[in-house]
Amino acid sequence: MASNGFSDFFYAAPDGLRLHARIYGEANAGWPVVCLPGLTRNARDFHEIALYLSGNAKEPRRIIAFDYRGRGQSDYDPDIGHYNVGVEAGDVLAGLSELGIEEAAFIGTSRGGLIIHVLGALKPAVLRAIILNDIGPVIEAQGLAHIRSYLDRAPKPKTFAEAIEAQRRVHGAGFPALNDTDWARMVTAICRDTDDGLVPDFDPALVDTLAGVDFTKPLPDLWPQFEALAAVPMLAIRGDNSKLLSAATLEEMEKRHPGMEAITVVGQGHAPFLETGELPEEIAGFLDRAEGQVRTK
Repeated sequence: MASNGFSDFFYAAPDGLRLHARIYGEANAGWPVVCLPGLTRNARDFHEIALYLSGNAKEPRRIIAFDYRGRGQSDYDPDIGHYNVGVEAGDVLAGLSELGIEEAAFIGTSRGGLIIHVLGALKPAVLRAIILNDIGPVIEAQGLAHIRSYLDRAPKPKTFAEAIEAQRRVHGAGFPALNDTDWARMVTAICRDTDDGLVPDFDPALVDTLAGVDFTKPLPDLWPQFEALAAVPMLAIRGDNSKLLSAATLEEMEKRHPGMEAITVVGQGHAPFLETGELPEEIAGFLDRAEGQVRTK
């Protein structure tokens, strides 16, 4: 393992595209933890929480953080029609198969949580515990419209300081709890340095996948897929300023999954930074409890 705490893993998608993931704590025992990022995000989003779960937690775990196709170090897809949760779920399963992982706990931020719902239909036995970060069966159209809006008007900063300021302007109102270090870490995760300055680390064509969405109408829900996960230990995390996951949806999730645990993160929106506050300890504790419950059955 490299000095930065992880090793790089490259593998072939079912259609041959070269994809990437980071692996932390490769020799650790217990359930592995699979980290799935949001629409335009990448494996770097999970770096700090992965370091904690693989090294500092009471029960250190093996962590696999994926770059979907078109993000991070994974190849871009010439067919943007392949940028969908079904294909991406298949890519994740291909990576896990290559690694010999038959079961794991999953952390899904935003789109990552939608992919978890798809995995529940494709291969339910792989899901031993689930953490949904600011995502549920109902996506608020207002929240998705907000994402589309800031992707359409994404700034083009030349320096790291300009990039931080740009993120503060767009997201600052929803994240008053973040400090300077948090904003800097965010920019490090979402941008890559080029000759033309800092650019978002994803295929620009991803924005076009939202072009056909009618934000004036409710989006299709995933309640049947969510209810199919009722037997899987689950933790739902919501930012109290979230525009994508409503408090009402979170309450309904608790009703339909009676064993589900829930955390609302004060001073953060979509999606909470999992490395902040007490979230690392709470996530580790949930994983330990979930594995303990399953082992004793």
